Amino acid sequence: MAYPPFGAVLNAPRFQAFCFRSAMLLYVLILVLGSIPGARHEIGAFATGAVLHSLAYAGLTALLFIGQRTESTTGRAINAVLITAAMGAGDEFVQSFLPYRGASVLDWLIDISASLVAATALCLVYPRLTRVTAESPTQ
Repeated sequence: MAYPPFGAVLNAPRFQAFCFRSAMLLYVLILVLGSIPGARHEIGAFATGAVLHSLAYAGLTALLFIGQRTESTTGRAINAVLITAAMGAGDEFVQSFLPYRGASVLDWLIDISASLVAATALCLVYPRLTRVTAESPTQ
C-alpha cells in the first residue's frame, strides 16, 4: 500500500482543519489547566514557567501555521504569531482574575518569542516538507 507524499498530507484541507481545531483545544487546555489551584506549583518541579510557556506557545504556533490554508509561508507565519500573541494575552488576562495566579508581561513576551522562533523555523522548513516532486509516489 502506497502512502501519499508527506507534503500532500500537510496541505490536505482535512489535516489543516484538524491542526487548527487542535490548536483551539490546546489553548482551552492551557486556560483550564492553568486555572487549577496548585497545578502550576506542582508542575514547576519538572519545568520552569518559561519552559512551559515556550513549549506550549511554540506548539500552538506550529498547529496554527499548519492549520491555515494561506498559500504564502510568510502569511501563515504572520497570522500564526498574531493569533498566538492574542492567545498569550488572553491567558495572562484570565490569570489576572485568579487570586493564586498573576498576569505577567514577561510571560506574554516569552509566549511571543517562542512563537516567533517556531514561525521562523517553520518558514524555513515547511516549503521543503510540502514540496511534492515528480519522483514522489502518487499511488
